[in-house]
Amino acid sequence: QVQLVESGGGLVQPGGSLRLSCAASGFTFSNYAMSWVRQAPGKGLEWVSCISSRATTGYTDSVKARFIMSRDNDKSTVYLQMNSLKPEDTGVYTCAACSGCSGYVCYEPYWGQGTQVTVSA
Repeated sequence: QVQLVESGGGLVQPGGSLRLSCAASGFTFSNYAMSWVRQAPGKGLEWVSCISSRATTGYTDSVKARFIMSRDNDKSTVYLQMNSLKPEDTGVYTCAACSGCSGYVCYEPYWGQGTQVTVSA
């Protein structure tokens, strides 16, 4: 069955960095776009980034130039390198397998479980 397992979350100080990973299994990873979404406490889901099957990326404006999404098809894994983190980046980060991307938004997402990221002094 399809599985998406996120890792790499944690507590980091403002200005710090984290790298999230999402390991996929149960489907032909290289054929699918992948995406990251986050949810801050008390707020709705926010699309963060999307990477197409051809590794074209899109980012929401609030993370451009700070976050980098990449994929390793040999490892069936996507990554989100998060730099210059801010308190407003706090939330649960979830990866999704997608039929495609429109900019940073994922079509027909299949969700993972999520990993907590907390940016605080």
